[in-house]
Amino acid sequence: EKPFKCEFCDAKFTQKTNLMTHMLIHTKEKPYKCEHCDAKFSYKSSLKGHLQIHTGVKLYKCEHCNAKFSYKSTLKGHLQMHMGGKPYACQLCNAKFWCKSNLLNHTRTHTGERPYECEFCGLKFAQQTNLISHKG
Repeated sequence: EKPFKCEFCDAKFTQKTNLMTHMLIHTKEKPYKCEHCDAKFSYKSSLKGHLQIHTGVKLYKCEHCNAKFSYKSTLKGHLQMHMGGKPYACQLCNAKFWCKSNLLNHTRTHTGERPYECEFCGLKFAQQTNLISHKG
């Protein structure tokens, strides 16, 4: 039985805390703020991964080649490479990626979207890592 139902979609949960976490998808609330930059996140785990950009620490290690990653999701995508797959394909040019976030970043080359803006000079970037590098 999953008594906790989302009021925005058909998702159901066994625990209220899981519903509350899910609701952040709909409310776009981002209560977790980076202490080093202006980045905000819906999930504590996302902030934890982001902080590794600033510290240089990479917690997730590939057991096949010892490559290290800041995000577990990036490691999962990397593991697809070892299995010979790139499951995410661009709808516009058919470029393939083994990580969904890499596909999203690539898609911005077609759309011209630059969602990351420097609050000091107004310069906009397609990727958050470029904004962080810009700020130094």
